[in-house]
Amino acid sequence: MKINRYQDINTIDGEAKKDYIDRHSAFVHCEDTAKKGEKFKVKVKIGDAYSHPDDLDHYVAWLQLWDGEKMLTQATFSTGILGGEANQAEVDFYVVPSRKMKLTATAFCTKHGLWHSDEKLVEVAE
Repeated sequence: MKINRYQDINTIDGEAKKDYIDRHSAFVHCEDTAKKGEKFKVKVKIGDAYSHPDDLDHYVAWLQLWDGEKMLTQATFSTGILGGEANQAEVDFYVVPSRKMKLTATAFCTKHGLWHSDEKLVEVAE
């Protein structure tokens, strides 16, 4: 299975291609530092400037949060979770870090496959 990756849409010609890339891409939103042993909030969101469809045959089926090669958690969705309207699927995950993290998110669109985010480094302090 091909793994799709985000490209900076500001460097892409064509509104349709920008829309396609942005609305399928996973983004990791969190602070740059965390405290060891304390809950740390990580938001994973699909799309930034564009919304993803929520149709019977075209929706975000799941989002995963990874630290390097270790999957930390996953949220699974059913069609209609966004009310059948185009929107940006998002989940707040809470993790308790013990060391520096290299966070990435992965999303699966039922029509356009697997999408992988850029890496977000998080320093962990005592």
